[in-house]
Amino acid sequence: MSVLVYTESDQGVFKKAAFEVASYAKAIATDLGTTVTAIAINANDTAALGTYGVDNVLQVNNDTLKAFNANAYAQVIKQAAEKENATVVVVSSSADSKYLAPLLSVGLNAGYASNVIAKPESTSPFKVKRTAFTNKAFEITEITSEVKIVGVSNNSFGLVESSGNASAEDFSPSVPDLGITVESVDKASDKVSIADAEIVVSGGRGLKGPENWGMVEDLADVLGAATACSKPVSDLGWRPHSEHVGQTGKPVASNLYIAIGISGAIQHLAGINASKVKVVINTDPEAPFFKAADYGVVGDAFEVVPTLIEKLKAFKAQQ
Repeated sequence: MSVLVYTESDQGVFKKAAFEVASYAKAIATDLGTTVTAIAINANDTAALGTYGVDNVLQVNNDTLKAFNANAYAQVIKQAAEKENATVVVVSSSADSKYLAPLLSVGLNAGYASNVIAKPESTSPFKVKRTAFTNKAFEITEITSEVKIVGVSNNSFGLVESSGNASAEDFSPSVPDLGITVESVDKASDKVSIADAEIVVSGGRGLKGPENWGMVEDLADVLGAATACSKPVSDLGWRPHSEHVGQTGKPVASNLYIAIGISGAIQHLAGINASKVKVVINTDPEAPFFKAADYGVVGDAFEVVPTLIEKLKAFKAQQ
């Protein structure tokens, strides 16, 4: 029996979330006195998982699984869990994992707790701490089923290195007929993704137009951050919908979230509340975002942001 962890990858490269859930699985396995087995689908360099506590990797190489399909991936992970006789399965809280986890829960007759932010309060009974009410509160959830699925929130547990080596074995599960064929997938490869970013720089209508977006990108470049935007900005076509964050867009759980010219509508705040430190730059001191932010700058973004970029560049030059 081992703790099973699903380690996500993109075009063969493990995502940061894969190492975080591996670290989390190691913490549970230590408490349970067992080992960690990872399942990796079409991923390279599986030995890297050993740095984060994985003992064994079930390596799946199957061309039909190159494009994500929730049903197919859930079936593959289910077979891995049954092979390992795993009573705890750990996944991330990415969009893909949130699609497949309920299907996996049904397949394994398992209880599923999403948005978990800490290792179990206890393993017998099995209790985890998770966010609730769009990250405005916490709750302790007990999973009473024999098999338990834990969805770990991004950037909540962190990366914990562990000495060890991960052995790998080929795993060839049966893959259901998907009924669809993906011809190609186009992705931006030159930007930090919002889901994996530790820092996000986001802009709103206060920037007045898409022609002024350069300073958002310049600040993001200096910080090594991802760029994002509010819903009105994506609706106006200033930025692609893939950058829209909020309750109706992508959720953000970054270590630092910088909002430039965003008033702070409740839908936007609901999507970024999980971020650890929130900074707002706005000319309106009554903007709702100031009540939710950890730090606020009342000022013109066209004056504040270039000065901030200049100071950051000077600071980095001294390092």
